[in-house]
Amino acid sequence: MPVTLGLEVLGPVTFRLVTLSPDPTCPEEAVTPGGNLPVEEPGPFHGGLLEKMTMAELLVLFKLLGYQGKQANAYWPTFTCGGVVSGESGFIGSEGFPGVYPPNSKCTWKITVPEGKVVVLSFRYLDLESDNLCRYDFVDIYSGHANGQRIGRFCGTVKPGALVSSSNKMLVQMTSDANTAGSGFIAKFSAAEPHERGDQYCGGRLEKPSGSFHTPNWPERDYPAGVTCSWHIVAPKNQLIELKFEKFDVERDNYCRYDYVAVFNGGEINDAKRIGKYCGDSPPAPILSEKNELLVQFLSDLSLTADGFIGHYKFRPKKLPTTTALPTTTTVPATSTVKPTVALCQQKCKRSGTLESNYCSSNFVITGTVITTVTRAGSLHATISIINVYKEGNLAIQQAGKNMSAKILVMCKQCPLIRRGLNYIIMGQVEEDGRGKVYPNSFVMSFKTKNSKILNALKNKTCQK
Repeated sequence: MPVTLGLEVLGPVTFRLVTLSPDPTCPEEAVTPGGNLPVEEPGPFHGGLLEKMTMAELLVLFKLLGYQGKQANAYWPTFTCGGVVSGESGFIGSEGFPGVYPPNSKCTWKITVPEGKVVVLSFRYLDLESDNLCRYDFVDIYSGHANGQRIGRFCGTVKPGALVSSSNKMLVQMTSDANTAGSGFIAKFSAAEPHERGDQYCGGRLEKPSGSFHTPNWPERDYPAGVTCSWHIVAPKNQLIELKFEKFDVERDNYCRYDYVAVFNGGEINDAKRIGKYCGDSPPAPILSEKNELLVQFLSDLSLTADGFIGHYKFRPKKLPTTTALPTTTTVPATSTVKPTVALCQQKCKRSGTLESNYCSSNFVITGTVITTVTRAGSLHATISIINVYKEGNLAIQQAGKNMSAKILVMCKQCPLIRRGLNYIIMGQVEEDGRGKVYPNSFVMSFKTKNSKILNALKNKTCQK
């Protein structure tokens, strides 16, 4: 049966859509090993022709198509757990790819290209256990071999754009836990001249008291596909950083999965310190750092692009701490370990305030359908199928295809009372493990379509710290 495959860009040649049919009658000699020599005709396939492929790329194609003939297996490269690789270009892959990668492993690849060039890494395939915070199975990419800046952490099946090191060295590390696994990854590395693609190579360290940064090609044309940019803004120790976006237009997606801007406190990409993740055509609200460092990451995938953005930053002095007493509040800290005590669960089960007044004091705000409920030790463990996310915070969101869900713990099972199969607006706090927690005074109400308008307005609300 023919297999139709839409091919992405492989190196400098753009391949067209082809239909390939495995033909077991082809002679075994139809495919012969040729190193990286171009292969004009994939021997055991008829009815489709790639314009040009290297042997390594052809073998990858065999496996991704599920071809199990002797021709594919005989010359299929074996990927091991990590290694040291060098040269102008090559492939790395998870151990056993395209079979399931092993559990409880940590594999490290050290990539080196010729001096004076930079490493460009492009994922051709990615299939790791999906988790909103990539806590279980993940691939980390670092610029350099030792003590380098982390370029990014990736999991799930959405491939990032091209990742570029700041030198001729890059480190790739894949970690897996004991549970769910996938096929892993395969990626191509290649050497490139710094700035050889014009201003597509972007990012850098910003240390002046004020300045601007923007997407490649701004403002003449759309930003390119397949780029990753990281701006590391560093102020003196006694100052903070204020960040504002003047113009903003990044491919729209409800969960900013494809093209996005992410802003982090500190100097590395760490979802625990992520301030926000932004896309669409509405500029994010002004951002103020917690300390003297911010990292701004921009990533575009290999499909749609848009105008891009320009952002401005400036350093601000820290305000001296005040000695006034803290006001009493009903908000429970995100890291609280409060148990469903009798005193807690004897509180009146009555929310206070409105959607507007509770929005800023909540770590997360979602709408969704309760799909499972389990009672344990006086608390209710619920799974929510998400309709929309208005404020994500560090809430761990699971994704399977287009369906997204989150785990919520209702501390006191009867308060607030939620029922399976019904839709709710849920506002609450987030534990360190990414699980949402709802207390008797948390704001929870039935969700109606008419509520969407006010929630969308609140999504753009600037919350005072």
